[in-house]
Amino acid sequence: MSSQSNERDFPWWLLVLGLLGAWTAYSFSSSPLYLQLFDTLSKGLLITAYVSLIGFAFASLIGLGLALASLSSSLLMRQIARFTIEVIRGLPMMVLLLYVAFVLAPALVLAWNALAEPLGLSTVRSRGFSMLWRAVLALCIGYSAFIAEVFRAGLQSVDKGQIEAAQSLGLNRWQRFRHIIFPQAIRTILPPLGNDFVAMIKDSSLVSVLGVADITQLGKITAAGNFRYFETYNMVAILYLSMTVVLSILLKRLENRMRGAIKTH
Repeated sequence: MSSQSNERDFPWWLLVLGLLGAWTAYSFSSSPLYLQLFDTLSKGLLITAYVSLIGFAFASLIGLGLALASLSSSLLMRQIARFTIEVIRGLPMMVLLLYVAFVLAPALVLAWNALAEPLGLSTVRSRGFSMLWRAVLALCIGYSAFIAEVFRAGLQSVDKGQIEAAQSLGLNRWQRFRHIIFPQAIRTILPPLGNDFVAMIKDSSLVSVLGVADITQLGKITAAGNFRYFETYNMVAILYLSMTVVLSILLKRLENRMRGAIKTH
């Protein structure tokens, strides 16, 4: 029975994917066209990584704030947080990206200029707010709502008895959160949080509609110039797949290690 279970658990999909990856790498390395495409498109890797990392970092901070607000003892705070989360989650990422880029960003510039002029501060032009940062802001806002739900579920998974025990020991709210709640909640939070990061890497391809020179945008420009759509988008797909599969494997190993640590304790 155990041998059958081990056979089922063996990651055959990963073995097949590895063989396909090795064959693809060999085929690409022997093709001057694919080598040229890789050299061109890999320049967008830095932009893709930059947008994803910065956007996810700020989205996590905002998401944590929304999660804490949704669990607040204040009815007003809970309702504001719930309203914000539901509105953002109800918008398609593409719509949110365009709205932030062409509506919210210019409005922020106008608001800043209105405050800066009376205070003698330097004003900015709308063009000074680059499309790269508009894309980062859009991804940050879009994913903050989903991350807020991850944090909320993780925080609520902590046993209330431990929180009450910490309160009886005289720990204030910040000390209870820092020493009792968050260290336990992070075990529940990390796996879905990692999945959201992988999803953000994939959704970062949407920033190409703003002209940001990520992998997808460079792929579109390259394909429009050489008319080799098959080869170009093969390379685009391989680059994204390489990033997401590697991250998924690392997150799975982290999740298994955390489960083992919980069982030992």
